[in-house]
Amino acid sequence: MARRKSILLVTVDCLRADHVRFMGYKPATTPILDSLAAESFVVPAAIVAGAPTYYSIPTILASRYPLALGRDVLGLAPNEPTLASVLKQAGYATASFSAANPYISSRFGYAEGFDRFRDFLTGELSPLSDGNANDAGGNSWASRLNRKLQAMGPAMGPFRMVYDELYFQYCQRRTPAAPSLDELRRFPAADEIVDDACAWLPSVGDKPFFLWLHLMDPHSPYYPKDTAMAQMRQSPVTPYRARYLNSYWLRSDLGPRRLARYRDDVIALYDAGIRWVDTQVARLIEQLRAAGQWDDCIFAFTADHGEEFLDHGGRYHPPSRLMEELIHVPLLIRVPGSTKKELTNAPFSMLHLAPTLLDVAKLSAPAAFRGSSFWPQMRDGSDYDPVAISEAVGSCTNPFHRDHRLGPRVLSVRERRFKLLLHFDPRAEYLYDLEADPGEQAPLAPTSQRPVRRRLLEMARAHLQESIEQRDERARMRSRLRELQIKWEKTA
Repeated sequence: MARRKSILLVTVDCLRADHVRFMGYKPATTPILDSLAAESFVVPAAIVAGAPTYYSIPTILASRYPLALGRDVLGLAPNEPTLASVLKQAGYATASFSAANPYISSRFGYAEGFDRFRDFLTGELSPLSDGNANDAGGNSWASRLNRKLQAMGPAMGPFRMVYDELYFQYCQRRTPAAPSLDELRRFPAADEIVDDACAWLPSVGDKPFFLWLHLMDPHSPYYPKDTAMAQMRQSPVTPYRARYLNSYWLRSDLGPRRLARYRDDVIALYDAGIRWVDTQVARLIEQLRAAGQWDDCIFAFTADHGEEFLDHGGRYHPPSRLMEELIHVPLLIRVPGSTKKELTNAPFSMLHLAPTLLDVAKLSAPAAFRGSSFWPQMRDGSDYDPVAISEAVGSCTNPFHRDHRLGPRVLSVRERRFKLLLHFDPRAEYLYDLEADPGEQAPLAPTSQRPVRRRLLEMARAHLQESIEQRDERARMRSRLRELQIKWEKTA
């Protein structure tokens, strides 16, 4: 048991691959992780199996596609085999600390398999929302007048744009200024999560451990630590200015051209959130080193999905988009005693992460896992040419309502060079050549690359067919019963 390797898994919300320096980003967002990358396996094309969080994390922990149990099922099924449950059964001490993401909670099965589980959530769970940038608050005369004018819509004519701007500025001036960015932050910062992890680790003793941290610092609204802004050599930002930038970025009345005015300022806040993650991960690693646990610890650092900054005219991470800025994430795996190899740029689906980590730890993956271990290819530096499939329900912006989960799928099939994006309602098909068009700005004409299009369509069809044929109906039913029980308890 003492010779078994521990596993530290860190997932970061909204962290896109091209905003970490070891993936080529110029600003110094990840200096500590950059140094680790020199001795770790860095996967150039790690692709999540769905976005946002509620479509990505089930794949990372349970090695199955997010809609494999049906579009109406959210989270992990009761008694579903996961990375945590396998390691706990193997004698590992297990713990998870998650920075108040409501989709990663015991309600959705994430506490199973963990000896210690803390999600930092209090009170009634509610879906993540970016709020309303044009809300003066409460039922004041201004709010009532605004609602009436908003209902008039096109009847306001050209005055609508002027009115929206004036009302936005009014809201910003009327809202009381917060004393600090800490007062504005919606989620616990990474230092709070790492504090809990550091307090738990001594209780492990000589046992191997599995520790999973989920950090929210880059998630909107973007309110980084002042220290992180200084580390990024950015000018200090006042609470009023930070709130103004977040509110402006949220506005639904502005198009991409006007939003772009503050794009760089918003990205600076986002990048500072990444830097704070890097700083706190370094603190955790230092404790592991001091306790003599680091040399026997497998370390995996990745994200649940990325974030859009007008790359395709949008913001944040809606499930209707499976573009590269949302599905391409960083993946760094540090294996003690292994020599780093340069890895192929073929896509690595996060479906394979859990089996790979178990293989590195010399443990077998359960038969229920749909992914395969890629540890032999990573260890030997050999090539592979797989396909990464991502899926989501495009209209599911509030997954707490079951009927919101039953909309049409969005599906992408990504190879090394080509990527096919399918929308099922309204029906649309886009084929991208990622070598010639890495930003996915110009889909290929329907008549071009027909053999490629046919091949990827066949893969999509096979995936949908397997999703139905291989569905675990018992797991699906257990999930549905859990949701009904929660509903009954709330109405009792």
